[in-house]
Amino acid sequence: MTTPKDQLLARLQELQIDFAKYDHPVALTVEDQAKYVGHMKGALSVNLFLKDKKHRYYIVSALTDTKVDLKVLSQRLGLGKGGVRMAPKEALPEILQVPQGCVTPFALMNESARHVSLLLDQRFKTQECCFFHPLSNDTSISLNARDLDKFLKSIGKDPAYVDLLANPPVGKDQPPDLAALVPSDAPVLSDLPVKADSIQVPEQNHVPMSNKPAAVTAKTVKPSNPTQKENSADTVNFSSSYSDPEKFVEEILGKASAVVISEIREENIKQHGDQLGELVSKSIKKHLSLELKNLATMFKNTAYTEGFYAGTHCQPKRL
Repeated sequence: MTTPKDQLLARLQELQIDFAKYDHPVALTVEDQAKYVGHMKGALSVNLFLKDKKHRYYIVSALTDTKVDLKVLSQRLGLGKGGVRMAPKEALPEILQVPQGCVTPFALMNESARHVSLLLDQRFKTQECCFFHPLSNDTSISLNARDLDKFLKSIGKDPAYVDLLANPPVGKDQPPDLAALVPSDAPVLSDLPVKADSIQVPEQNHVPMSNKPAAVTAKTVKPSNPTQKENSADTVNFSSSYSDPEKFVEEILGKASAVVISEIREENIKQHGDQLGELVSKSIKKHLSLELKNLATMFKNTAYTEGFYAGTHCQPKRL
């Protein structure tokens, strides 16, 4: 079964983009990723998935030591203080169609992310190469800014490099310098649960994994008229990977099969003989335990999101 990661890597090869690929255990944060590739040539990146009050989405991709101030960014976009915040995790499967820890510029190749605005740290251009997850957090690839630009242009995105450390004044005679990067044609998606406001930006690929559920406040935006409420259903297109149980199971089986095939090699058969089954079993547990938990969480979140949407849009008429 071809995975989104395989499709992306094939696309990069078709574009003749030079990149290095490193497989490693699942890394949900930049800190985890650094354990596996931090010692190699290249800079790590942090990728933030944001939304504004009008439900328009943004990816901010920056070097890990670039401090992104969301208040300053909001003003530079012309959205006022508190204009952007971290997007709710339920938006990941719907908008970007990636699991937690996989927010990168590459997610924009998905049709559902065509309206997402991308802001790139201009300091990327000073690096020989940078690391990103290729739509899967069990792999990292490194490439330079020129090749990243080549990929983005191939999907119709003009690369926009920004000095994220700048804090230019904004006022009557000094318009916001990043206003042109606010999506102008984004559809309205107003019914996802919204995480409580926070001005702290985590240094990781969007969201941490925790045993404690994140505080979520469900906010419903009432439509101004019945027609708007009926038409809004057309704008929701949940990711089939997480809302279709059959495809969800196929993805799990595909990942398990890949691990099994990778272990059944001639040298392993000769070395382990009758113990090969135990070796494969341990390998599956080692490589897939965290990822399957992650997939199950995304499936649960998608079910919650669909249930919430149905509850707010499909109320039975009262007699």
